[in-house]
Amino acid sequence: MATTTETTTSATVAGSNTSEAIDTPKLSILVEFTGGLEMLFSDQRRHGLSMPAIDKSGKPVTIAYLIEHLCENVMNDTRKELFVLDHHLRPGILVLINDADWELEGEEAYEIQNGDNILFVSTLHGG
Repeated sequence: MATTTETTTSATVAGSNTSEAIDTPKLSILVEFTGGLEMLFSDQRRHGLSMPAIDKSGKPVTIAYLIEHLCENVMNDTRKELFVLDHHLRPGILVLINDADWELEGEEAYEIQNGDNILFVSTLHGG
């Protein structure tokens, strides 16, 4: 049985003397890793994430934002180059957004929606 972990992030007031979190809209999504990628994420295939609905510039979060968020907040492994290359998802990793190929959804520009299921599948295998 796969285990799901949940990660919550919050924003703080820029330029403020306090570190109180702003009540920003949140998205709840499920992110899954297969094909060996789960080893980069604490050997857990499923991660339930709660993350801001908007980025620092006030725009809706995208898959590109999610990839950066995963690297900074979820990935415990130091080998980030197995997941990203030049700040983009590494070639050989397929992405499904709600069971549809991300190429049909706009790839990294896809705006994440509450309840999305995003699956990363590595097609790269040693041998």
